[in-house]
Formats: sequence, C-alpha cells, structure tokens
Amino acid sequence: MGNTNVSIVTYNTSERDLNRCVASLRLCNAVDKIFVIDNSPTSRLKRIIEDLSCQYFHDPQNTGYGAGHNLAIKISLSQEKAYHLVINADVYFEYPLVDSCVKFLSENANAGMVMPKILNPDGSNQKLAKFVPTPFDLLVRLFLPKYIRERMGSRLLIDRYDPSCPTFVPYLSGCFMLLRTQVLKSTGLFDERFFMYPEDIDLTRRIAVAHDTIYLPTEFAYHSYGGASKKSLKMLWVHAINMIKYFNKWGWLKDDLRTQLNTKTERLLTEN
Repeated sequence: MGNTNVSIVTYNTSERDLNRCVASLRLCNAVDKIFVIDNSPTSRLKRIIEDLSCQYFHDPQNTGYGAGHNLAIKISLSQEKAYHLVINADVYFEYPLVDSCVKFLSENANAGMVMPKILNPDGSNQKLAKFVPTPFDLLVRLFLPKYIRERMGSRLLIDRYDPSCPTFVPYLSGCFMLLRTQVLKSTGLFDERFFMYPEDIDLTRRIAVAHDTIYLPTEFAYHSYGGASKKSLKMLWVHAINMIKYFNKWGWLKDDLRTQLNTKTERLLTEN
C-alpha cells in the first residue's frame, strides 16, 4: 500500500485522457487510492472509472475544481496518508514520477509541495513555474494577443532557474501538485470560493509562507493543455470573475505577501 492518494477532477473528460493518466499513476509504487470526482452533467464515465479500479464520485452540480479535490483530500487526511497528489486528467508520464517526487518530499522536511517540469506533448516546456501575479500580469495574459505578450516580455514566468536543481516557486500549477498532508492541516485546503483557475495560486502562496513550494525541473510530465479560457468566451468570463474574487481576497495594488514571496524568489534565483 502506497503513502499517496490521488484525485482527478473531470468534466466531460475524454476516455483516452483518463485511461492514459491512470495508466501513468499505476506505474508508481507510492500511489494507493485514486479518486475521480466527476463534475460532468451525466455519469457516463462511471463504468470506465470503476473498470480502472478508481473510486468514483459524481457531482452533477459541479461545485468547482478545488471543491472536488477537497473531497478527496479530506479522505487522505482521515486515512493519515503522508501525501496527496492533485492531477489533471490530461497529464501523463512514462516513468514512476510520483515515486521520485515523494522521495524528494521525504528527504526535504520543509518542502510542503512539489511540481515537476510540465511539457507539451511535443516535448516543449509549458513554463508553469511562476511568480505570484499582479492584476496587470493577468490582464496581459488573458486579453492581449500572444505576439504582443512576447514583445513585452513576461513579468510572470520564471525561466532563470538552474535546470539541474530544485527551485523555490511561489505559484505552482494545479495540473500537478504533490502536497504534504501534514502541511494542509495548518494551511487549509483549496479555497472553495474559487470555482476554477486561481485556486492553485491561492494554495501555493499560503503554503509558501512557512514551507518550501518546490519546482523540480529534473522530473517531468506531459500535459495536453486545453486553455479553455482562451477558446471560450464563457470560460474567459469564468476566469475573469474568479480572478476578481482572488484579488479581492489578497489585494489589488497592495499585496504585501505577494511582494514578499516574489522578492524572496528573485533573491534565491540571483544567489543560484
């Protein structure tokens, strides 16, 4: 029996993606139970998930990404699992990645969570290690064309790290978050006021206050990134509304913790 439970939140997810993700997780000795929280309107995935020997929960009300994962994380806490992995159904890997990440956490007591390097299916880097964003950063990423963003340069992406070393990063992507459950007892779980999108920023920064939130560039997974908010006006609206909630919580122009974490990251990058 492994020391790590896993949760996958789905919404009209393709069977191919789900099968590939679960097959990847089965490579890992550290993985025990896999929970699939299905926020789809219908339960068409139930048979497939049960065939994969995963535990199935159906939430047709779709209470949100973070709320779905919280359901499974609470089970991990009750079972006293050492770690819990939050992963997207469109993430996959070809070696025991979870075992490598668990080994890092077991050897680094102050690390509260880790994320490996995330690649596109063609092997290019998705660059998901980021600073805590300002409102301006998010406006640029959400609404300006890619060629303008590239000409302006990025104030959000972290790309000056040593590719051979673990790096402190204050904003890690929710597509793959390996969390130390003991840390979650003090920081809390995903903030369920966010239906989707900024829940990963919010959780990473809360953990980063007292623990290391680590990007592992020596480990990697593939992510068939959908970018729903860039393809759908409805999802763009959802993204914008939830970012407003996020900045209302933490501050728009004045956010002392954002400044503190980003300054710490800049200093560590310079030292390394």
